[in-house]
Amino acid sequence: MSYFDGLEFFIVLVPLLGITVLLKLWGLQGKGWITGLSLGFAIWIYRSSPGELAALAVYIASIWVILNWFLQKRGVHKRKGPYYKIALGLTLAPLVLNKLFPVLNLSPLGFLGLSYISFKSLQMVIEIQDGLIKDLSLSDYLPFMTFFPTMSSGPIDRSRRFSEDLNGKKSREEYLELLGSGLFTLILGLVYKFVLADYLYGHLQRLTLDFHPMRNLAYMYVYGFYLFFDFAGYSNLAVGTANILGINTPINFNKPFLSVDIKDFWNRWHMSLSFWFRDFLFSRIVKGFIKKKRFSTMQQTAAISYMINMGMMGAWHGLSSSYLLYGLYHGVLLALTDLYQQRSEFYKTHRNQLSYRAFSTIVTFHLAMIGFFIFSGRFAAWMKYLFF
Repeated sequence: MSYFDGLEFFIVLVPLLGITVLLKLWGLQGKGWITGLSLGFAIWIYRSSPGELAALAVYIASIWVILNWFLQKRGVHKRKGPYYKIALGLTLAPLVLNKLFPVLNLSPLGFLGLSYISFKSLQMVIEIQDGLIKDLSLSDYLPFMTFFPTMSSGPIDRSRRFSEDLNGKKSREEYLELLGSGLFTLILGLVYKFVLADYLYGHLQRLTLDFHPMRNLAYMYVYGFYLFFDFAGYSNLAVGTANILGINTPINFNKPFLSVDIKDFWNRWHMSLSFWFRDFLFSRIVKGFIKKKRFSTMQQTAAISYMINMGMMGAWHGLSSSYLLYGLYHGVLLALTDLYQQRSEFYKTHRNQLSYRAFSTIVTFHLAMIGFFIFSGRFAAWMKYLFF
């Protein structure tokens, strides 16, 4: 079993959310309730995989030790010494090893949600280094790391924002507004994931019969919409549940197929992941290149930074050729988009015209679908079928 998967999960979830609503309406803060729910769901979800449950417990305890160690070193040595790199390396090591296990033909030692919980851990290390996190509370750390709606597949929240919601006391009116939004988002997620995505999945199964070019073309578009409704559906379920719990978790999708260019697409698609990479990787790569004067122009700096950023995003999904090529593909698109927008007089003249924006939206939609085709693994399978 996984989070938000199957009737059994919702049979347990719904009455617990009902109790949560009553607690909130009675003015109870519910911090301990949220922590208890998250730990209880983790034990229940991982009950058939005690190894994963143990790995999760060891990971959370280890990260707590690493963060407190680094916080102490940061306070004494400021930004000097190797402590930041050591903390980053130790925090990143479980994820890297888990990604390498399939490549090395070894059994993975990870757990459901490792990829997403790693972002939380890395974010805290980086913000300690930046001086934004000056102390840690176990009563805030534990629910943030184990928060069950976002545990397995996000959205990726930020620790300081989460703690403000967790510890803040909303008025009855504020909570009722959040509750209404949460219920709507939860229902929308159910429709997306269990109606539309399931319907499209049936079509996908029928399109895998052969590698005829037209079948591949149909597969590309059906898979793109399936991926959106499946993942956006899950994200809406997570966000809606979090809202009912009183946590205003950030949304993950904002009409991505209406994007006017690839930059806009990544501001609308899997937003929490895209913004995480933007804030904690891309901007720092650019800053480092500028400081060390690695390239002669900002265009070169931006292009290489896009390639590295999206390459790392592809590798985060996995080390298969499809994921790596997907990251490279979007890195190239972002670099070319930036170059075009910076240097094209045609773009600067027409970018606000309705006809141009409509045409650009259509082009972006098809480019995104090609990316999904690569991501799906079907492109690599087709190449192997044609040439090998």
